Amino acid sequence: MRNNNIPDRATIENLRSRYPKGTRVELIFMDDPYSKLKPGDRGTVIFVDDIGTIHVAWDCGSSLGIAYRVDHIRKL
Repeated sequence: MRNNNIPDRATIENLRSRYPKGTRVELIFMDDPYSKLKPGDRGTVIFVDDIGTIHVAWDCGSSLGIAYRVDHIRKL
């Protein structure tokens, strides 16, 4: 783990292997007061970026990412 809560390369690769494109997920918690997503919403992983954000195409039409160590999802 590097400074500023940005994960190191090994952690990024681990996230990419755990959440490859096409993985179905369910939202557990999102720390974003402006998001309309709620626990239980489901979506499909698009990709994991270089800072560990898991980008999701949510079934409701949103495309918000899951912030590393802030928001929480589970695989379906």
